[in-house]
Amino acid sequence: MAAVDREIDVRLVEHDDMRQWDNFVGSNRDSSLYHLSAWRHLITRVFDKESYYLAAISGGAIVGVLPLIRLQSRLFGDFLVSLPYVNYGGVIAEGDDAASALIARSVELSVDLGVGHMELRHTVDYPDLPGVSNKVSMKLELASDTDAQWQNLGAKKRAQIKRPVREGATCVGGGLELLDDFYSVFSRKYRDLGTPVYPRRFFEGIVEAFPEESTILVTRIGGDPVAACLLLGFRTCVEVPWAASRRDADRFGVNMFLYWNMIKFAIEHGYTVFDFGRSTPDSGTYRFKKQWKAEPVPHHWHYWVRGSDELPQLNASNPKYELAVGLWKRLPVWLANRIGPHLVQNLP
Repeated sequence: MAAVDREIDVRLVEHDDMRQWDNFVGSNRDSSLYHLSAWRHLITRVFDKESYYLAAISGGAIVGVLPLIRLQSRLFGDFLVSLPYVNYGGVIAEGDDAASALIARSVELSVDLGVGHMELRHTVDYPDLPGVSNKVSMKLELASDTDAQWQNLGAKKRAQIKRPVREGATCVGGGLELLDDFYSVFSRKYRDLGTPVYPRRFFEGIVEAFPEESTILVTRIGGDPVAACLLLGFRTCVEVPWAASRRDADRFGVNMFLYWNMIKFAIEHGYTVFDFGRSTPDSGTYRFKKQWKAEPVPHHWHYWVRGSDELPQLNASNPKYELAVGLWKRLPVWLANRIGPHLVQNLP
């Protein structure tokens, strides 16, 4: 972005005054679905979190925005995130001056609120704050039709996708009527991974807030849901932030079948890019996504930390959480589903 010589004023935007904000998000090429004000209302309603939405103003018009959500708990601390629970949501701005003004004001806000740190989730690198780039989104440029995409996969992948069909696998798409099927698979998978699960009402809120952009796909064998996902579309790209399969059905390759149906859905609905979501390079999930010929797009997560140069590590790979992860895997699913939402709402 090129620097522009102009006066920038950064202001907090209230809940009931977001129309100009959404107009800016709709016109900015770097924006995501998560920048829209509906996401703010959703997080406030479901998780009862404080939000601080910063807008850079020049000449009476918004030229940049930064949405911030405050997470507070005795277990994980007090911090701001842009945005928690999702892959995107940091600064978007028209010009380096607006971006720098937003970052500077967010640091001032962090100091004023007394939080321990702030995390900004970007897809471009800003030099104003220290950061890490150890995650990537895996993105696939889609063919113009499903037949061409099918041929691009190669014989081995096509055979893997066909394998579940011989077991009677089917895939259906829809909305809230499929939510229970999705959540039954998703919550069990998260328990198996040792990770607290989001509450069902979170996904219900997403589908209700974004009925045109959200789609649930469910793979069934013998009538039972064995794999499922929630897709979110925005402009030319459809993303899969949440997907899961049942461990007892993985031997049939239901994950391959589900992901092919995601890609097929994307092409049939006019999307040109499929976003497989966030991964750590060379991890198992990275290699799974790479086999579809997806390419990595780096994330740049930037931090302000109060009185320290050490960056926070609130994730399951942190050794300090190893015992908790192991214990969580042993919980009954019903208990994990009851306790998990209370914990995960304070994890970014």
